[in-house]
Amino acid sequence: MHSKTTRRSFVKGLAATAIFGGLGMWRTPVWAITSPGQPHVLTGTDFDLYIGELPVNITGAARTAMAINGSLPGPVLRWREGDTVTLRVRNRLKQDTSIHWHGIILPANMDGVPGLSFHGIAPDGMYEYRFKVGQNGTYWYHSHSGLQEQIGVYGALVIDAREPEPFAYERDYVVLLSDWTDEDPAKVMSKLKKQSDYYNHHKRTVGDFVTDVSEMGWSAALADRKMWAEMKMSPTDLADVSGSTYTYLMNGQAPDGNWTGIFKPGEKVRLRFINASAMTYFDVRIPGLKMTVVAADGQYVKPVRIDEFRIAVAETYDVIVEPEDEQAYTIFAQSMDRTGYSRGTLAVREGLQAPVPQVDPRPLISMNDMGMDHGNMGAMDHSAMPAMDHSKMTGMDHSSMSGMGATMQAHPASETNNPLVDMQTMMPTPKLSDPGIGLRDNGRRVLTYSDLRSTFLDPDGREPGRTIELHLTGHMERFAWSFDGIKFSDAQPLLLKYGERLRITLVNDTMMTHPIHLHGMWSDLEDENGNFLVRKHTIDMPPGSKRSYRVTADALGRWAYHCHLLLHMEMGMFREVRVDE
Repeated sequence: MHSKTTRRSFVKGLAATAIFGGLGMWRTPVWAITSPGQPHVLTGTDFDLYIGELPVNITGAARTAMAINGSLPGPVLRWREGDTVTLRVRNRLKQDTSIHWHGIILPANMDGVPGLSFHGIAPDGMYEYRFKVGQNGTYWYHSHSGLQEQIGVYGALVIDAREPEPFAYERDYVVLLSDWTDEDPAKVMSKLKKQSDYYNHHKRTVGDFVTDVSEMGWSAALADRKMWAEMKMSPTDLADVSGSTYTYLMNGQAPDGNWTGIFKPGEKVRLRFINASAMTYFDVRIPGLKMTVVAADGQYVKPVRIDEFRIAVAETYDVIVEPEDEQAYTIFAQSMDRTGYSRGTLAVREGLQAPVPQVDPRPLISMNDMGMDHGNMGAMDHSAMPAMDHSKMTGMDHSSMSGMGATMQAHPASETNNPLVDMQTMMPTPKLSDPGIGLRDNGRRVLTYSDLRSTFLDPDGREPGRTIELHLTGHMERFAWSFDGIKFSDAQPLLLKYGERLRITLVNDTMMTHPIHLHGMWSDLEDENGNFLVRKHTIDMPPGSKRSYRVTADALGRWAYHCHLLLHMEMGMFREVRVDE
């Protein structure tokens, strides 16, 4: 578990630096390989990985994790753009396993999704992944089998660029965020199926109602409570799984483990943030230091100077910080529902600490957050809308509603009278400039999607030939998740024509935030006017949002497309995308 670089990987790193640096093909990488606290790093083009059980004690209780090469997280794999890498993955578990290279563009049979791109890796079996690395930046890898990702089968990927990067730095760290539970993840899922708010210990109280009355007035407060009660939902449901069972980790260390990255005053330090958690969004800041965002999901962006960013599950952000003096700085990553945090330290030597901030106040989801801008017209349970013929409304393309002053959202017929759908948003918006629930007007400069601009123009350049609209749907009480009200087991594949440029528009009809990941192809996010904004592999979808992105179907085969909240994916928010000639 503890991060010591093996002699073998260190020697391999030295050899790679000597060979490629000496030939002038690569500038010498700024590697923090030997820094205390950095996870294992394996470099080169030839890798042997094994997945097996690992005894761990993260909370004071002995448990068994599943891990890659005996460490949690798995080793940092350091590749070079343009190289062909070979990775032999051996299975030492009693169950099938797999590795998916998240965000990596590669042939379908190398993508690592059992049932789609290959059969999986059987116990005592081995699968050889081999592909050319055609990109650079910060990515990660994880199991795509069952709930193994929750138990520890994940690690960081760092790909060094062939061309000089558009920014300078002297030190380089991976900061991998994740969540750990001592419970069997299957039991966690079972509890949520029986009681979806099992881990929500922050339900509203009588005291909260009194406060609401004083702020809103008696009738408004009563109407608000009645509306939530009719929907059988709670405005405190920001996360399905909370700090009541989760311990939040930074590079495999619990908060009291205090992962530490070393710097010298005046150095520019690159921090590669990866959200490798199963179910947790993190809000990240380093009190006393500004962060300059230079890459998102492995792709360069025009530098943005910020105090804080929200990182969705499966996203990556690269930031550069410049600590000027010898004080210590806390890297603080609080969960979106404010039930806990992970933390580490930047310091001039091991053993130093800085004050750890208090967790921010717990936010509430509002009707406005869910696409409800006009009194009683929002993301609603069908039964909570007695004044409207909802079944007729969902099947019609209403351009506007008299007196509403906003465009009404049409919904697919498959959502109507569907026991897997408990609500629909009526007036979703892109929300690209919105910092997000719990981050608005907090006195800090918070990153938004509208701040992100790729350093390159739209890589395809063609206008999309067609649009596919998909709705993110769910039923909170049943803990059921789907696209268009159809769970994966009942859904047909999305069929794409090889070479086409299409637009995907997502509408979030739930009160949860969903990170949506398309395998094998890039997702080119658009702004509100359809202009290319930023290239990503994972698109975050807050409640009540409607966002569009372009996809070039340049990868033949069968690909996974899903919510990256692990339990949502398992419960049905998953589709197959098939690209055919």
